[in-house]
Amino acid sequence: MKRTIISRFVVVVAVALVAAPALARAQDFQYCSNVTSAGRWGFTTNGVLLLPTGAVPVTAAGRFTQDFNGNLAGSQVRSLGGGVAHETFTGTVTTNRDCTAKYTISVYDDSGNLARTSVLDAVFTNNGRKAHVVFESIVLPNGANLPSVLSIDGDKQ
Repeated sequence: MKRTIISRFVVVVAVALVAAPALARAQDFQYCSNVTSAGRWGFTTNGVLLLPTGAVPVTAAGRFTQDFNGNLAGSQVRSLGGGVAHETFTGTVTTNRDCTAKYTISVYDDSGNLARTSVLDAVFTNNGRKAHVVFESIVLPNGANLPSVLSIDGDKQ
């Protein structure tokens, strides 16, 4: 009887020692959703548009607010090859459990006309307080696709 109790104790301790690191890693894993990515964000965009005439530098700074359902609205000041514009945008985001996300954004010029629609791929880090984003596509209202190498860094405010 005493030998059985000691054997069971040894088995329990061995299982605990093997399982403990896996449990610690599981606790460190963060699950994300539109709820965790909701809030007020500030961001910067940097990169280039690849036009037939060559690479044109782009930079922007802006902010947006996202709700729990993945709807967002915001504004930015953008410089394209040195020409500055004030723009507004609306869009949606789908945030996945693995903290990746896909945005679809409609950008409007200062007259309220649609300037372009962009699809963005993102990953959230720092417990959902930072976002790193790459432009997947930029499409003009006439259907023309603008190739780009653009990225965004965002911080939850």
